[in-house]
Amino acid sequence: MPPAVELACLEAGLPLLSLPIEVPFTAVTEAAARIQSGHRQKGLHDTIRRGNALAMSLTRGGGADGVLRVLRRDHSLPPVVADRSGRQLATAGAELSSEQLSAVGDALCAPRPQPQVDLPGIGPSSLFPVKGAIGEADAGLVCLRPLDQLDGTQRGALDRAALFLSLELAKQQAVHAIETRFSGELLEMILSGSARSHEIPDRLRAFGIDPQRRLAILTIAFMAAGEAVAPGPELVEDFFVSTGIRALLAPGSRDIVAVFGWDDDQPALRQLASSLSHDVARRREDLRVLVGVGDPAEDATKLKEPLARSRETCAVLRRRGAGPTVASFAEVGTHSMLLALHDRETLRRFADDVLGPIREQDRQAGAELERTLRAFLANDGQWSVTAEELFIHVNTLRNRLQRISEISGRDLGRLDERVNLFLAIEADGMS
Repeated sequence: MPPAVELACLEAGLPLLSLPIEVPFTAVTEAAARIQSGHRQKGLHDTIRRGNALAMSLTRGGGADGVLRVLRRDHSLPPVVADRSGRQLATAGAELSSEQLSAVGDALCAPRPQPQVDLPGIGPSSLFPVKGAIGEADAGLVCLRPLDQLDGTQRGALDRAALFLSLELAKQQAVHAIETRFSGELLEMILSGSARSHEIPDRLRAFGIDPQRRLAILTIAFMAAGEAVAPGPELVEDFFVSTGIRALLAPGSRDIVAVFGWDDDQPALRQLASSLSHDVARRREDLRVLVGVGDPAEDATKLKEPLARSRETCAVLRRRGAGPTVASFAEVGTHSMLLALHDRETLRRFADDVLGPIREQDRQAGAELERTLRAFLANDGQWSVTAEELFIHVNTLRNRLQRISEISGRDLGRLDERVNLFLAIEADGMS
């Protein structure tokens, strides 16, 4: 072999093989093929082994934490899983601050999540989307290293881990959907009064709550920039987990109801509500967290009034928009709580009895009497303001109200009759 050729290959980093001329070229290619096949088989074997390790972690109940432990063990990677709301779901050897978790949440909420996220105090970190049940990036697998510092094996491992985490996330979402439906049904049972009260104890036991204990109810709502926002049960769930209190959470369109065992007194319950409001607001500075406190119930059969009081108190706090974030019904008592103590069928009958003749006249003549009544009562009985809102003359308004009094048999000039009509409208909205 000429020395110049050896030197050139050495400088270029090229492999150089010297063989006797008697060795056929086919023998060289066969040997190279065996070596390459061995490397491929080893890579495939390692991939299958790691995939099996991830699968075993899930099937044995290891969950997301188990998947991250496999990544940490096999690849020495510092992984974290966080969701769109900025909650840390799992970790293995890495902890993110609330500011860093918020950055991950913001990145996942982008229309097209980027493969890297800039974490305060850490810098660029790799982000692998974890898709939920409907195919959106509901969470992300974060590796606290820039993408360009990961080799192909590590990227492949993180991609596979994200797929396995998607399965785990979809399973958790399915379980959560079932729990949400069951907890929503529990509220219906409570509000139905005696009709379904016998079902309440078993439903509470299913959530690990003793129905014979003293029980408490809190209702939580979120405001952002003066507007009500969809509730995030995860934030409330984290608080109860941190306090060691097993609570049933029933998220609705405007609030979240928490039912839990409570052996302490009312002032202590009020303090717990304040702690909940402050804890969630501290983690989500963009939110104003409102909590309505219901009186403790002696057992599961006496939850209807505390639930009605708690929800109505929270609704009052939401309407006020400013002031205290935590209150009990004694501080904000309203007529709505009295209506809320009745079942929906009773409220519907009352509303239909009072408003039915007015609605029938509207159907027959298109007179817009109900709309006129609602506007008149909403404007505190001010004639000119109501007429202006309805784009009609004051005399037309007087004629319509006179017609309403004749049809309903209720004199709108009397305060008690106005109150009856107002309560009928309120009951109609609650039924």
